[in-house]
Amino acid sequence: MNDQIQQKSMQTVASSESKLIVPPDGVSEDLPDFTTHQYKDSYSRINAIVIEGEQEANDNYVAIGSLIPDKADELKVLGRMELKHKRGFMACGKNLGVVPDMAFAKKFFEPLHNNFKKAVEEGKIATSMLIQSILIEAFAISAYHVYIRVADPFAKKITQGVVMDEYLHLNFGEKWIKQNLSKVKDELIKANKINLPIIRSMLDQVADDASVLHMDKEELMEEFMIAYQDALTAIGLDNREIARMALAAVV
Repeated sequence: MNDQIQQKSMQTVASSESKLIVPPDGVSEDLPDFTTHQYKDSYSRINAIVIEGEQEANDNYVAIGSLIPDKADELKVLGRMELKHKRGFMACGKNLGVVPDMAFAKKFFEPLHNNFKKAVEEGKIATSMLIQSILIEAFAISAYHVYIRVADPFAKKITQGVVMDEYLHLNFGEKWIKQNLSKVKDELIKANKINLPIIRSMLDQVADDASVLHMDKEELMEEFMIAYQDALTAIGLDNREIARMALAAVV
């Protein structure tokens, strides 16, 4: 199973490079000062968000597996990959001497987490899949790409490895929804209308901290919307449906 997952991962990365521009190996000329109190203070919240996000991703994939028993083993493998990411990002914080603000991160994810939990309890596979494997993964991929350009060398290496895995997770959600689109389209559109604005509000909450890390809010949102709309295209929605769903981010 692990060999199959890794093979799929490499295939997914290759096919996904047309969706998001992979940053060059070189670093940005406009790097922040990683040693300042202001940087470390902001990093304590950003680092906590990615740590908490990876932990919740593991939990979410296990929960989705309970709704799709024939995919449970594959989803557990995806979850274990997320736990590996979590350990990597914990090491990034330690490398800078930063203690992650986990209380902030748990509150940050609470609205989306509660919606995911409710969807699982109600047996809504498409909604739970949209939240975790499309919305969250698309946002993670786009945010990590932006961060890589301004990260410290240790965190840059860790994050580059994480991005390669996240393409596989995004692809899993795309594939499942595409195969079931005729049955779940109405649920998908409704779930998008509720949860896409939450992603926008989450970005707004961390815009100031992201700026300290030299991550521009508008660039983050632009990268996310490109990745998200590409995912909706892969699912099989037409241009009009995609435009209507994307509009939920700004209305």
